[in-house]
Amino acid sequence: MAGKPKLHYTKGRGKMESIRWLLAAAGVEFEEEFIETKEDLEKLRNDGSLLFQQVPMVEIDGMKMVQTRAILSYIAAKYNLYGKDLKERAWIDMYVEGTTDLMGMIMYLPFQPADTKEKNLALIIERATTRYFPVYEK
Repeated sequence: MAGKPKLHYTKGRGKMESIRWLLAAAGVEFEEEFIETKEDLEKLRNDGSLLFQQVPMVEIDGMKMVQTRAILSYIAAKYNLYGKDLKERAWIDMYVEGTTDLMGMIMYLPFQPADTKEKNLALIIERATTRYFPVYEK
């Protein structure tokens, strides 16, 4: 498994997108193997590649890594993008967790009942513009 990292995910952004961004920021080329069918996912599950039976999964440095946060932390540390000291890492972690909170709200919107979508979208927009975006802009 040496060489380019290989990303395993569906043909979509979702939880793999932040991993793609971080690899791009590090200047690392990667390959993608898309999960297109239920059988593709079952193959990964059955061969023991998925620790918790779910993706994203990244093959890197001889490992089959799962869990988005663990993958991001590994890549950031490997390519010196995880701060110069403990305080910088804490700041990075706070931004990451804030982004995770916002993305969680956004990602679940399509799966909410139709009668609550409009109200929940308004809440997401309000929180994004008053809580999260000002922090990133600052």
